[in-house]
Amino acid sequence: MPRNKSIIMLSVGHACVDVYQGAVASLVPFFVAERAYSYAVVSGIVLAASLLSSVAQPVFGALTDRWAMPWLLPVSTVLGGLGIALSGVSGSYAWTLAFVAVSGIGVAAYHPESARVARRVSEGSHSAMAWFSLGGNLGFATAPLMVGAVVATGGLRLTPLLVVPALVGSVLCLPVLRALGGPVRGGSGAAVATGTDDVASFVKLSLAVVCRSIVFIGLSTFISLYVQQRPGGSTAAGTAALFVLYVGGAVGSVLGGQLANRWDRVTVARWSYLVTVAAVAGIVCVPGPAIYVFVALTSVGLYVPFSLQVTLGQDYLPTRTGTASGITLGLTVSIGGLVTPLIGGVAHATSLRMALAPLILMPALSWLLFRTLPEPTAPGAASRRPEPRPGPRPGRRRVHSADS
Repeated sequence: MPRNKSIIMLSVGHACVDVYQGAVASLVPFFVAERAYSYAVVSGIVLAASLLSSVAQPVFGALTDRWAMPWLLPVSTVLGGLGIALSGVSGSYAWTLAFVAVSGIGVAAYHPESARVARRVSEGSHSAMAWFSLGGNLGFATAPLMVGAVVATGGLRLTPLLVVPALVGSVLCLPVLRALGGPVRGGSGAAVATGTDDVASFVKLSLAVVCRSIVFIGLSTFISLYVQQRPGGSTAAGTAALFVLYVGGAVGSVLGGQLANRWDRVTVARWSYLVTVAAVAGIVCVPGPAIYVFVALTSVGLYVPFSLQVTLGQDYLPTRTGTASGITLGLTVSIGGLVTPLIGGVAHATSLRMALAPLILMPALSWLLFRTLPEPTAPGAASRRPEPRPGPRPGRRRVHSADS
């Protein structure tokens, strides 16, 4: 199977899984309206899904480092969709919490193995990995549209229809796994990566990802309210700002892969975080419609390093790529999310602008951490270098055609 076709199928499958990460928060208004859940109760549902998914990802990563589990891709995709599909069927809060937890486990099981498979299919191409990451970002962003289209028309009783993306995603990954066949069945245990784990660099990378996560989750949670509260703000203006934040992420994901083909990943990430410092400062300090420009720059700056950080983590831990993928895609994101209540507390005590101001420091810390990181050599990169083209053989004249 051609590489581009495989990456497209994996990217669409990634979207079909990550749509369920965004679906949990999108269902909150319907839980409040139909079941009279309090904000504290529904926040427990969201927290259960996000924490369970993020913390479990490194566990699944460690398991896939030890045993080959290609079957996790279709099974986890179905599991992620099934949990959300059943969450609206029962009126019991306990069952709702359990079904959402099942979906979180499915999402957690998917990412480490899918990141490994995507890396093999990409053959080291940063652009291909960027397209794979783009699928997940688009899936997350389209979740509110999907939930709104289904549940708003017939209520929570129609949530079983939300299983459709999971069925599509599980089917799409099967041809890719069949095409890879031997290498995937061998898992990381059979295809032992060469190189030595650079744990110190991986820890620094993880801290940089945590800082990035704090900025993005903080802004995605409060940017809509912040824009509404500014002079001339409105609900539509806040929604537009959130849309720009998501669309900029899609652009940044693809741009990051393109830039990494020209410069090394550490350099690209370092400069993107430096741009993000100025962009976040613009959001907090610059008045007027220019905020949309700074929101877009912030989103692009935060997402340019997104897929690059995943492959960097895999190269820093070449013998534990599943664990590396689980941490960079999961655990570090959940730690960033835990800071959001602190931002809300500061906003309640002072103002939303004062609460968002410390976010300017986060990309600056990521930039400082990346200044200490080396650019690793991907395992097997040497074997992927094209052979030099031989010149004319000695003693033979090179004949030029009339078209040359």
